Amino acid sequence: MHVEDGQAHAATQMSRRVFVGTTLAVGGAVATSSLLSGCAQETAQNAGSSEVVRLKVNGDWTDVEVDTRTSLLDMLRDRIGLTGTKKGCDQGACGACTILLNGQRVVSCLTLAAMHNGADIVTIEGMANGDRLHPLQQAFIDEDAFQCGYCTAGQIVSGEGCIREGHTGSDAEIREWMSGNICRCGAYTNIVAAVAKTARSS
Repeated sequence: MHVEDGQAHAATQMSRRVFVGTTLAVGGAVATSSLLSGCAQETAQNAGSSEVVRLKVNGDWTDVEVDTRTSLLDMLRDRIGLTGTKKGCDQGACGACTILLNGQRVVSCLTLAAMHNGADIVTIEGMANGDRLHPLQQAFIDEDAFQCGYCTAGQIVSGEGCIREGHTGSDAEIREWMSGNICRCGAYTNIVAAVAKTARSS
């Protein structure tokens, strides 16, 4: 009697295990299916569209097809091949990606390419006149205003913008208006000297 009761109890326990296991398996499959379906819908919703923008880059007009989420920085580097503009922090905090957009300084990592159809863009590659360096590029050499060189392109473009804006009345003013450009090597004194020298001669 006790043996039979034990066998019946074991059979009941086994049935419960099978039931629970089956329930978990089916529930997991349903949850996984729902999760994958949701991810697919989210991906489809977040997918950007592409459009063609016409830009004047360093004096030449060009048509570029870009994803609407593409920054000017990534467009310049990856689509046009102008890698002189550097990607530093990619958060608008270091100034390494500074370009001139319609004559104004902007950090290109925070600027969407699709928003600037018809814009006039100048990068470090467009500063020189053929083989002749831009006066500010030459001043950076003369004043030894760079060390590792990673920030140099952004510093020079920003310095040109600073001069155009008329913010070069004193070393203190130059430092203030160039403060968005970080030099991790600490060549600030020489950078200011280069900008001041170019401003005086322009």
